[in-house]
Amino acid sequence: MRRKLLQALTAGLVLATATGCTWEDFPRLGMPTPTTEEAPRILSLWQGSWAAALAVGVLVWGLILWSAFFHRRSRTKVEVPPQTRYNMPIEALYTVVPLIIVSVFFYFTARDESEVLKLEKKPDVTVNVVGFQWSWCFNYVENVEGSTGDAKTSKELDAIPDRYKEAFPADAGGVHDCGIPGTRNPQTNNPGPTLWLPEGKRVRFVLTSRDVIHSFWVVPFLMKQDVIPGHTNAFEVTPNREGTFLGKCAELCGVDHSRMLFNVKVVSPERYEQHLKDLAKKGQQGYVPAGIEQSGPEKNRESNIL
Repeated sequence: MRRKLLQALTAGLVLATATGCTWEDFPRLGMPTPTTEEAPRILSLWQGSWAAALAVGVLVWGLILWSAFFHRRSRTKVEVPPQTRYNMPIEALYTVVPLIIVSVFFYFTARDESEVLKLEKKPDVTVNVVGFQWSWCFNYVENVEGSTGDAKTSKELDAIPDRYKEAFPADAGGVHDCGIPGTRNPQTNNPGPTLWLPEGKRVRFVLTSRDVIHSFWVVPFLMKQDVIPGHTNAFEVTPNREGTFLGKCAELCGVDHSRMLFNVKVVSPERYEQHLKDLAKKGQQGYVPAGIEQSGPEKNRESNIL
């Protein structure tokens, strides 16, 4: 028994130390380095959940081991030990304690969810993300030199509810960029189209779908949200670190789901503006159809905009 226990401990030590993570990565418990101002809140909730789960686990494991070792059958005594039944204090304890644990989890989750999903009246940048089998389109709702029109009245954006259109800039002709599964980022050669974002600006993503349910996930943003046909979702982040990051669809959406990849390139506001002008010069003015429109009563029912 001692030899087997030593082997199990050795195997556990090898598994714990043979990963590709450094000591600096360990506190994030598997999460990537946050790259937005909102992501640390999500990381904190993740770490707190693990800490609480570990504390409960240690308590339960301790009680199991204590029972196994100190109440095991004696070699000299074969009679059945005293049985405890209908102990109301113990029964109340193991009913109330789990309720308290779940209530604490619910409180912190609801608190952080409300903050993460909060929308400002006027974000700095608005991007309509359009998911389709098997790639992504990005409508940049901006006033761009060389592009004329108005996002608030554009037929291509009819699928977006009016409550989101209120934050659109006036006379925003906009530009767009679409990808296919074979599209690649020219700098990193990573598959998928590239979404450009300005560093330090609050960005609102308005998520719409043309066909089935997808999920928009930028990995180091620590945030993802479903892209649902006939239902518009939205969330906001403020990127605070320049670089090119990976994104993907996190909802099984069909046979080529694994090819629904994209890139997010966070740059300075000046480079971002220049990129939009470059798209306009390429002839990518205006918007691509946003997707399936919501039904009348549901279109403007929900609102989490401050």
